[in-house]
Amino acid sequence: MPLPPVPQTDRLQYLDVATRRIARGMDLDETLRELRWAAVPAFADAIVIHLHDPLPVGDEKSAVPVVLQLHSIDRAPEARTALLIPHAEYADVTERIQPVPDGRLAKLLLAGQPSFGDAEDIGPAVAELLGPAASAPGTLPQGRRLIIAPLHGRHHVMGTVVLLRRPDRSAFTGDDLLVASQLATHTAIGVQKAVMYGHEASVADTLQHTMLPSSLPEPTGVQLASRYLPASKTAQVGGDWYDAIPLPGNRVALIVGDVMGHSMTSAAIMGQLRTIVQTLAGLDLPPHEVLHHLDEQAQRLGSDHIATCLYAIYDPISHRLLMANAGHPPAVLLRPNGQADVLRVPPGAPIGVGGVVFESVEMPAPTGTTLVLYTDGLVESRAMDVGTGVEALRTHLQSTRHGHRLSSLERLCDRILAALAPGPRDDDIALLTARFEGFPPDSVGYWHLDPHPLTAGQARRLTRRVLRRWGLDALLDSTELMVSEIVTNAVRYASRPISLRLLRTDVLRCEVTDDSPQVPRMREAGPGDEGGRGLFLVNRLAQRWGATRLSTGKVVWFEQRIPKEPPYHGS
Repeated sequence: MPLPPVPQTDRLQYLDVATRRIARGMDLDETLRELRWAAVPAFADAIVIHLHDPLPVGDEKSAVPVVLQLHSIDRAPEARTALLIPHAEYADVTERIQPVPDGRLAKLLLAGQPSFGDAEDIGPAVAELLGPAASAPGTLPQGRRLIIAPLHGRHHVMGTVVLLRRPDRSAFTGDDLLVASQLATHTAIGVQKAVMYGHEASVADTLQHTMLPSSLPEPTGVQLASRYLPASKTAQVGGDWYDAIPLPGNRVALIVGDVMGHSMTSAAIMGQLRTIVQTLAGLDLPPHEVLHHLDEQAQRLGSDHIATCLYAIYDPISHRLLMANAGHPPAVLLRPNGQADVLRVPPGAPIGVGGVVFESVEMPAPTGTTLVLYTDGLVESRAMDVGTGVEALRTHLQSTRHGHRLSSLERLCDRILAALAPGPRDDDIALLTARFEGFPPDSVGYWHLDPHPLTAGQARRLTRRVLRRWGLDALLDSTELMVSEIVTNAVRYASRPISLRLLRTDVLRCEVTDDSPQVPRMREAGPGDEGGRGLFLVNRLAQRWGATRLSTGKVVWFEQRIPKEPPYHGS
């Protein structure tokens, strides 16, 4: 609220209160609002604020501002009928100013010192700021009832403030000029702080958005949807992230994490941890091993920041979920019958603590089940602790049991945020939802084969039998040939049984897994070489193929496009 008028003898006390109010502003509008409330009516009857447009960022020194833009005007109630900026729309005040080079206003801004309205040759500066009509007799108070105070930051001219007193109030004194100088100095510092703060928050927000996935994968057997909401304007960006990473065997890793703190450093560390998780996921490690190695790498980063993380793997073929937790809020599972359960996975300690044992927990994930992963910004606020927030989330999800399977995940995400985070937020929110559809059993062929010279022939026969059952006779020859080549290579290096898996979705996928970590590469075969041509055949015949090193060996896979059935023409 505005300060009451200050007696002439209480300037120091007034200045102490006013500058503290100005300094507490967290953003540009708040800083200038505090200035207006401090100045009117306690010190002046009207105030006009112009700012450099655009406001400068950085340490380089600036010359005269290219443009000054009117920011705001405020008047005391009793001054509204006086000859002080008479139009409510402020039509007489110049809204956009380009100071005249070497003019009086330009020199005043560069000098950075406040001036009375009766200073030498001040009229042109007043006219530039308040409009040509300001110099007309009886329009605005002149002399020592007007002060122009430049807003001069550490390195930049940030703008200017005009303070006015109506004719029936005592004129400004020399001491008041010092007060105006202090108000302008603290305001300029506050404006510069707000600009730098906003710039850093913008950079951090851009950094974080760049590091978050631009889109989610579309793995077979699971639907995915996500949301990310930054904190409110008055809080810096945090280190929340989420990810969904396809794994061998049509599995998918689901991750959500949160780096403690709100700064650009938090966002940068988030990016490093997310990259580490993606690398570890590529090794196909179980969740507790991923968190263990992530914890080790986080300590090597040498940062004092800690992070929480929840890592889950969904297998659409076995309909199972494997999950480990590093100090993160628990996931919630919405079952097909509408029951919502908080998953009690041992939480462990946050990433970065060191020396912690993490534990993976396996559980069923039936078709139609929805998994909800989130960061603490969704369930914790000044008015609600984490436990209460998690229970509120579980209750809300359970209340959607009627028709929840018919509702899209996108709509579910929106409903969750509307119910639990409807207003301004002190923390970021990352939300990842996954609806498990599973893999139809009749679209999977899976065998374990002992490695011996006849294994390739056995694999061809099994492949032929399944493809005929699926009606894919057109793919028999090419698939048998590629399966034979890959199984032969696996038998050559494997010391334990190999696995052969065929998956039918919109494509035909074949996977051969063995315990040898040696990943095959295409190479040029010489005229006398007996081998070396298998992968060239696979590369030529398959739509896509690849090889992935696992913690227990490797998997080599290929995919083929399933021919469309010709349209039926009835007689």
